[in-house]
Amino acid sequence: MPRTVSAADLFEFASTATEAHGVPASEACLLADTLVTAELWGHASHGMLRLPWYLDRIRSGATAAAAAPVVMSDNGAVMVLDGRDGLGQVLTSMAVEEGVERARRHGISAVAIRNSGHFGTAAYFTRRAAEQGCVAILATNASPAMAPWGGKEKRVGTNPWSIAAPGGRYGTVVMDIANTAVARGKIYHAKEQGKPIPEGWAADADGVPTTDPRRAIEGLILPMAGHKGYAISFMFDVLAGVLTGSAFGSDVVGPYQPTGRSGVGHLLICINIRAMADPAEFEQRMEALVEETKSTPAAAGTQEVFVPGEPEIRTAERLRTEGITVADDTWTSLTHIAESTGVPLPAALSTSSISQEPHA
Repeated sequence: MPRTVSAADLFEFASTATEAHGVPASEACLLADTLVTAELWGHASHGMLRLPWYLDRIRSGATAAAAAPVVMSDNGAVMVLDGRDGLGQVLTSMAVEEGVERARRHGISAVAIRNSGHFGTAAYFTRRAAEQGCVAILATNASPAMAPWGGKEKRVGTNPWSIAAPGGRYGTVVMDIANTAVARGKIYHAKEQGKPIPEGWAADADGVPTTDPRRAIEGLILPMAGHKGYAISFMFDVLAGVLTGSAFGSDVVGPYQPTGRSGVGHLLICINIRAMADPAEFEQRMEALVEETKSTPAAAGTQEVFVPGEPEIRTAERLRTEGITVADDTWTSLTHIAESTGVPLPAALSTSSISQEPHA
């Protein structure tokens, strides 16, 4: 049966198990925090079920245990890094540090990363930049998941992107979406739970719509908004893959593959709010936009109108108290990690004992 665990205990297990694979402590903690934060936001598709994927790639040598990026070019506001197959989370965190600092100097910055790996949730990183006074845009590419519009073979990735901005007293306003009807991880999560997926998410290998997550994984994820989702995803591959000098199209390898260079590319753009407007005035204007939006009369069956990023914060507040539910298949994967690393599963992971002080 599914287990309810604490964020703090999940963080401790994930960070310790990752460090046991030769990852430096600070980088192991970062990876663990991204996974647990995704769980707290209610996005289990990007949470603990991905830990074995990352560790398998480190074990095989497809991902470097310690990130050692090389600067390929540095033009002040624009920087290109070769990630040399490091963990995507670590490399993207470095990009945020560089991007914010350069935006403060130049008003705007662009940091490109080539030869990286999957970085988890894009919002984790754009939120960090927004908390430091920037509007941040982050694009990445991914392994093929959908067919080009009118095609029947996977050639285009989900290629997610995120935009975040400070929202004054409303915190950070943030969007994080894939360009498919659903993120691929949600289909994997449905498989882990043994549940069907909704109609309209995917088709099988023959292009026939399916609600079976296993057939969907072997087949195609459908684009959001029809041809528009395909076009947006294609152009983000231009920005994250072609422009950065990284892999693109069918050359990108996904995190669920234990071997093969990932070749994922990222592009982070940071705009220093102070370079364009008075920060206090910007926050007031953001607050006005949020208030106008949230004051919209709710449709039948809806209790409240949310702005982007608000549902995740509400969910995190609840799950910090209630704990995180781990699906049976995910728990089995964590058990295998514990057996292979010698890092024991904390007792709290198999009980309903919930810590009130999670790391994430």
